[in-house]
Amino acid sequence: MIIAIDGTAASGKGTLGRTLAMRLDLDYLDTGKLYRAVGHAALTSGVDIDASDPTAIAEIATNLDLSQPFTSELRTTDVGEAASKVAALAEVRQALLRKQREFAEHPPHGKGAVLDGRDIGTVVLPDADAKFYIDAAADIRANRRHLELVATGEAIEFPEVLSDLIKRDCRDKNRTVAPLIAADDAFFIDSSTKNAEEVLELVLSCLQEAKLV
Repeated sequence: MIIAIDGTAASGKGTLGRTLAMRLDLDYLDTGKLYRAVGHAALTSGVDIDASDPTAIAEIATNLDLSQPFTSELRTTDVGEAASKVAALAEVRQALLRKQREFAEHPPHGKGAVLDGRDIGTVVLPDADAKFYIDAAADIRANRRHLELVATGEAIEFPEVLSDLIKRDCRDKNRTVAPLIAADDAFFIDSSTKNAEEVLELVLSCLQEAKLV
């Protein structure tokens, strides 16, 4: 079974992806971390993310090792902004598209996979067995992200987090390549007033109604 989860930044899709995969004993891939890893590598190697030639960044994406652990450095605001920029590059998306599909088609433990991101149900896995789209009000998502960043020691104020998140939404939804949109056949979930457990139970209920679990 393959499950696709898409949604806006800090909507709870990552938490849902992890917990759903654990509950169903499926392999899990947070595809957003792939773009963060590429953005982080570009920043640390001195590659100009805003340059007109994306060749160097595409090479980083092509050589990305999915088996490498993702560190807390990938959660910083700077890396998040870099990830959003590299995600708009067609060459980067094409390189990571192959890796994501390989993971879904040949999951490490063979039982199935849960992938979350921004174009999983629309581009990466349009034939997924089940698709979900998660969203929440911008101020609520910004508060969640602010708490995450403060917990990691990053000194940043809420207004800046909210502003960055709104800009991220705009970039994600309006980029030319694979913009963030809900798949026509996706279950829509508003997590504004729901905690992680409530979202998980709602998704499991949808899967049960569809006779997938």
